[in-house]
Amino acid sequence: MVKIRKEVLAGGKVRYRAYGVSTGKDPVTGKRRQRTISGATKKEVAAEVARITGKVADGTYVPRWDGTVNDVVDAYEKSALFEKAANTAVSYRNALLPARERLENRKARSIIRADIEQLRDWMMAEGRRRGGKPGTGLGARSVRLTLGRLSAAFEQACQDGRLAANPCRYVRLPAQVQREDTVWTEGQLKEFLAMAAGTRMAGCWLLSALGLRRGEVLGLKWSDISLAEGTLTIARSRVLVNGKVVEKSPKSRRSWRTLPLFEPLAGALAVLQARQREDMEAAGPAYANSGYVCADELGRPLHPEAYSDEFGRLCRQALLPKIRLHDCRATMNAILEQAGVRDSLRASWFGHTVVVNLKHYTPKPRDLSPVSDTIGRLFAADVSGKC
Repeated sequence: MVKIRKEVLAGGKVRYRAYGVSTGKDPVTGKRRQRTISGATKKEVAAEVARITGKVADGTYVPRWDGTVNDVVDAYEKSALFEKAANTAVSYRNALLPARERLENRKARSIIRADIEQLRDWMMAEGRRRGGKPGTGLGARSVRLTLGRLSAAFEQACQDGRLAANPCRYVRLPAQVQREDTVWTEGQLKEFLAMAAGTRMAGCWLLSALGLRRGEVLGLKWSDISLAEGTLTIARSRVLVNGKVVEKSPKSRRSWRTLPLFEPLAGALAVLQARQREDMEAAGPAYANSGYVCADELGRPLHPEAYSDEFGRLCRQALLPKIRLHDCRATMNAILEQAGVRDSLRASWFGHTVVVNLKHYTPKPRDLSPVSDTIGRLFAADVSGKC
């Protein structure tokens, strides 16, 4: 039983203290932890001792921790980014920058829901620092991403026994307005390919039109292609990380896949390969034989932004609706869905799960004309009869 002592401080002020109050064992060292409880009255100290003893007994006691929000975020990044791809790590760190800016050296245990709500409101009003005019508001997607990562960081601190509660847990997130999908029709895609057919990189544009990610197309090497066997293997990706081009493994295990070639794809790639041989002979020693399928006249791999810029130029030249290069994936997925290709096969082709395929490529209202036509035929007789 812990004894509560009465102490008279200098000046005659009375304080009550309980020394050696057990707070359980340190989960890392296994050593017994103790603390001193102080108060103005014996009753106050006794109540706090009883509260702590009860929480230690049922395993819910959280010792006082004076770490900052930056400490919480640092610990989370160290754990969460283990073996994550470089571009994913950058995404996580960028998402947490607003939290660092606004809360940084605040003690983590002092943060309450109102602080997180203020962070949310500030981000929506003036939190932009890059990718647009500084000082303007961020979109709902960016805010949700930051609060999601911050909530995960606080949750980890709770699991580690540093904090008693996650202040982000009940914060309302801004509604995310779903971006209007910008996809081409089958006819528009064919118009693009007809325009691209006359270019040096026709084979690469066909790969993009088939739904390969930009990084997958740019990371493709001739050693990944077997024209004789009619196969193409996605074995790497070339992406931008903090403005630098990085070669890495495919996005996920499912992204690592082998696809069958078909005509005219095999033919377009054969033409591109022959063109590169001609470039090599013409350039001589100046030719840098990188081995990449997407390479310039001197054999150097194309920069991702340059590839996207050229895509935009071809779209304008063909007078087609503006879409992102990545939207070619949605375009081809929609075309295959309308052609009756089942979800599992489409997911395998695009290198993701069926769940992702259904989540991001579900039919849109404009794709539902077959349903409308069928219903129209069912009711046509009744409607005409009543007229």
